[in-house]
Amino acid sequence: MEINVQIDDAFAGEVAEDRLRDIARVALQAQKAPPDTELGLVVAGDETVAQLNEQYRGVTGTTDVLSFSLTEGEEEFVGPPGVELGLGDVIISYPQARRQAQELGHSVEDEFARLIMHGILHLLGYDHEAPADRARMRRRERALMEAWEKERKGR
Repeated sequence: MEINVQIDDAFAGEVAEDRLRDIARVALQAQKAPPDTELGLVVAGDETVAQLNEQYRGVTGTTDVLSFSLTEGEEEFVGPPGVELGLGDVIISYPQARRQAQELGHSVEDEFARLIMHGILHLLGYDHEAPADRARMRRRERALMEAWEKERKGR
């Protein structure tokens, strides 16, 4: 799996790239993603995420996580034969993740794990608009968080 991580310079000392890759790898493996899956993870500030949120979702203000799929939408991306295209990008607002971690009483790393899992599930077609879909997605999030906890304890 290729997991490309980009961290805004303002948060470079706050988040460990290898830890983010580990979280994403656990989620992708638990979802049985092919070994050649590519994923982008971006850690940005509120301003960047708010701009993307408004531009692509029509929603004013920041949010915690955005997912941009390369495999869904009106136009399908086409690559050379035998080359797997990427799954997409998960973009997380570091300041929002930190605020949510404080509000929920857990670590920023735990909040990042939850947001990465959530973003990956969106890339894999999960949604939470309808109550039944929301329940299905929450069950998968809990299962992925359990897989992450098991991985962490095994170190």
